[in-house]
Amino acid sequence: MLSHKSPLRFAIVFASIIAGSLLFQTAFAQESDSIEELVIWGRSLQLLGTADSASQGVVGYKDFSTRPMARVGELVEVVPGMIATQHSGPGKANQYFLRGFNLDHGSDFSTFFDGMPVNMRTHGHAQGYMDLNFIIPEIIERVDFQKGPYFADAGDFSLAGSSSMKTYDTLEDGFTEVTLGQRDEIRLVTANSFGLGDGNILYALEHHQTNGFFDLDQDVRKYNGLIKYTGNIGSVPSRVTFSAYDSLWTSTNQVPERSVTSGQIDRFGFIDPDLGGESSRYSLTASFDINNWDLNLYASSYYMSLINNPTYNLNDPINGDEFEQEDERMLFGGSLRNEVSSELFGIPVKRTIGIDSRYDNVTELNLFNTVGKKRTGSIREDDVEELSVGVFAEFQFSLTNRLRATVGLRNDYFDFDVNALQPENSGSDSDSLWQPNYGAAYRLTENLELYGNYGRGFHSNDVRAAVNRVDPVSGDPTDQQDVLVQGEGGEVGFRYDTLTGFNVAVAYFELATDSELVFVGDAGTTEPSDPTRRSGVEINSFWQINEELVFDFTAAKTTGYFRGLPSNADSITDAHEEVAGAGLTYAGNNGLTASIRVRHFGDAALTDDESVFKDSSTLVNLGISYTQSTWEIGVDMLNIFDAQDDDIAFFFESKLPNEAAGIEDIHFHPSNPRSVRALLKYRF
Repeated sequence: MLSHKSPLRFAIVFASIIAGSLLFQTAFAQESDSIEELVIWGRSLQLLGTADSASQGVVGYKDFSTRPMARVGELVEVVPGMIATQHSGPGKANQYFLRGFNLDHGSDFSTFFDGMPVNMRTHGHAQGYMDLNFIIPEIIERVDFQKGPYFADAGDFSLAGSSSMKTYDTLEDGFTEVTLGQRDEIRLVTANSFGLGDGNILYALEHHQTNGFFDLDQDVRKYNGLIKYTGNIGSVPSRVTFSAYDSLWTSTNQVPERSVTSGQIDRFGFIDPDLGGESSRYSLTASFDINNWDLNLYASSYYMSLINNPTYNLNDPINGDEFEQEDERMLFGGSLRNEVSSELFGIPVKRTIGIDSRYDNVTELNLFNTVGKKRTGSIREDDVEELSVGVFAEFQFSLTNRLRATVGLRNDYFDFDVNALQPENSGSDSDSLWQPNYGAAYRLTENLELYGNYGRGFHSNDVRAAVNRVDPVSGDPTDQQDVLVQGEGGEVGFRYDTLTGFNVAVAYFELATDSELVFVGDAGTTEPSDPTRRSGVEINSFWQINEELVFDFTAAKTTGYFRGLPSNADSITDAHEEVAGAGLTYAGNNGLTASIRVRHFGDAALTDDESVFKDSSTLVNLGISYTQSTWEIGVDMLNIFDAQDDDIAFFFESKLPNEAAGIEDIHFHPSNPRSVRALLKYRF
């Protein structure tokens, strides 16, 4: 029997998807009296002559509506090579992986929602915290993505890549959708759009509740709402979006492997029943088209409280190590961008200039000791003001009909002030960073384009790291760290497009960072890493086999290591170097839609000497629906092979209440078991 950990299993599943295409074509190649629907696949959009790199792309439209997803965070998995997992409850940000990076909760991949940054700076739980739970997937029209530090308009948290999610301005049909799943799962979504004066209003509401598949009920209660106006304000074309999100949940975090093998708990058991949290986000975004200028503004109110306990009784054998992280802030910002086409010495030039600014007023940035969710002491109580301003300019020269060259430059300036409970850890400072980027694209033939790119980028670190003088727990002196950490990367690749339904893009990349410093919210202090280097190759392909059947495939292989360390101690831990995904989708005019998707990520070293590994994971999801007139019924089957894989695994020391001393062990969070969800949708 094949082990679920075997790489051969992915090959078998992949082959079955290919074979399935023939079955779909045979089963559903029939005449239909239905009116033919225009299907737009974002991945089929032709990017030859417009893309600046081989790893840049667009996903959207029909790509989303046919994709069975276990959670909203999997929206980022439409970016080729990206993985979203979870090591805790469904209310917190996912764990992300891309290009050999363990991005934690978003440290080097940035996401924008209708122009508003999703990532949080100087956050109570993790730097770059990218929580997508406030997004309603059904109203996302398209996702534009780019990888690497090759783009002057991309700033903080964009070393590995970035994405921009745009919501629909109007809906073709209003709808109400109910999803029912196991363990008391209920999800209700309703959305519609209508005319108002010279513009349109779109609204969407979502409620989701579930107890999940763990022994401890997750008791998720999530509420989302959105209203968007598209039209003229005065004589200015405008889009204004208000979104509201509120969630409450209980968590089963990663558990030590020894507690399962000993029979103390089962695979979906728990150690501490008090874990969980609550979070809310209320945001207003607005964009205005003023002649050749694009103005974007946003304001957001955010709150998070998270109870955690990764080490159990390691540090405090009597009361335990449970703690609460709290973050409350107001976020304001905007950007102004201008793009003009002209000529310079007879050479056509597209010139883009812009400025963006962001201000975080973090009024509660706290870390408390807790027992049974009750606060018993304070480790950190800080408030932070953080301001950034970025300016950039980029010039794209059309040197010939086939050759384009791009030169860009960006500067980011940060200014911050920290007011800490411990006066020694208070302070203020500022920093700035220049980042050049270069690129070239050559249209070798009508169907083939070659690319080369180089650039520098950065991620910011928790600004408390720059002013910390003493460890808030031990009182020992600490080293102050840089706030802006630079990286540089290069990429060569090509894009081939038949212009009739098939395209493929291949890229080879390298990326080096000065440090992967992170602020460890679990401990209230900083933990810098050594410099790193990564290189790899990735492929992204889409094939519209016929008008009803499409196939997509992505794969990436990365090699990474810490620079300056011995070869037996230079592995980058928790970084999956092999990722692959594939999907086969049938969308016929007979009302039937079916999609099967497989996602694989390889094993990962959990220690720098590679003495401990996390096993690989392969999950397969299937979605089938049938539409008749205004009604649609469907079924999603997630993890259809019931693979006993792990979403995430770490290796660290913990101490259970019945143990005499701490033990280093693998701590894992299992993937959800096989599950079935039923969907009923009414369009109006």
